[in-house]
Amino acid sequence: MLAQLTLTKPEQPAVEKPKGQMRLVDERFLLRVDGQTKRSFSNKEPAITAGGAIKKAFPVVVVTIEDTADGSIDVVKA
Repeated sequence: MLAQLTLTKPEQPAVEKPKGQMRLVDERFLLRVDGQTKRSFSNKEPAITAGGAIKKAFPVVVVTIEDTADGSIDVVKA
């Protein structure tokens, strides 16, 4: 006689988020390129330096630094 099969749920493997979809750690100064947040900084000087490098390499894009504490936005110029 055949044994009766019992249905069980297979174990689901742990799902990890892809590295490209991890949420940014928001610090005070946000570096934005064409309106998209690319990185955050705790100090304004490194944010301006990084923004200047992007603006120098790609002069057409709009690079801004947003201060989340007081809401001010500075446009980085070449």
